[in-house]
Amino acid sequence: MKAALYQGQGKIEMTTLPDPVCTDDGVILQNIYASICGTDVAVYTHGTGLGHKITIGGEFGHEVVCRIKEKGKNVQRLSVGDRVYPYPRLVTGDTKRAGTIGGFSEYIKSPVTREGVEVYRISDKISDREAALIEPFTVGCRAARRGASKKGENAIVFGAGTIGIGAAIALRHFGCEKVMICDHSDFRLRIVKELGFAICNNGKEDLHQVAEAYFGESYGYKGKTADVDIYIDAAGADAILDDYLEYGKVDSRLVLVAVGKNERNVNVLGMTFGQLAIIGSGGYMPEDVRNVMEIMESGRWNIEKIITHEYPHGQLEEAIKMAANTDEALNVVIKY
Repeated sequence: MKAALYQGQGKIEMTTLPDPVCTDDGVILQNIYASICGTDVAVYTHGTGLGHKITIGGEFGHEVVCRIKEKGKNVQRLSVGDRVYPYPRLVTGDTKRAGTIGGFSEYIKSPVTREGVEVYRISDKISDREAALIEPFTVGCRAARRGASKKGENAIVFGAGTIGIGAAIALRHFGCEKVMICDHSDFRLRIVKELGFAICNNGKEDLHQVAEAYFGESYGYKGKTADVDIYIDAAGADAILDDYLEYGKVDSRLVLVAVGKNERNVNVLGMTFGQLAIIGSGGYMPEDVRNVMEIMESGRWNIEKIITHEYPHGQLEEAIKMAANTDEALNVVIKY
């Protein structure tokens, strides 16, 4: 099979490996589309140690839509030819490989496979390209769920990448009335606006003025502020936490989903008086997969719009470089 092996900072080896052998209890998955994750970009650009456990000489990639190429004799409720989403935490039988299931190789081996556990059958209402975004959308959906959103609440999402947009859509799906997305890329914000969200380039505009004008006014422990109940950090900038602690509305929540390594000082007294909450969100759970599929099946949002570039498998390296360019690309996919 065709395979991509990570060989360190700025290096990918396009090669062939032996075809995987199907087990009696498992399946062989043939990748249809793979989406490039921000972590894939970070590891390619800066080297290992930045999130997923990508190793030198190993396969990588984890945002994929597949078709069952072969199945074992004991596998039930699944058929050869079925389109499926492989659940990265479980599909390879090794939870440590959640970020390296082989999405940038031709095939994935799933040694034990059950529908609704290791893989999820995909509705005909969801296109191949859209289905390639299920995985990052589940991460965004998890962040929205961790924010305990209630019907009629307001939210700001920082970061107009795939996960941030997935979080914003999930917030609306869960009942939030107004959702704004902030980013420094006008290119990405134009796409977000076309999806129906309020936007703010917080690198150029005064976020507090824009937010108060859009959401209305409320109160934080230091006085007047925007009426925002949930903040989601899908960007990873240090200033977001500081800004929330300074201006967060009383009884609001900040969900941290972007990967960051910096230790931070937190004003606990201010959090106490302001009744502020800082919540971590990592990965996804089965309920997030089900919610994302509901969102995609609904057709309410033109989710394919966020895919700005498509490359063949042989041009993976060029695709990753393009995915790093936030002024020209949003989501980049590989077609097999």
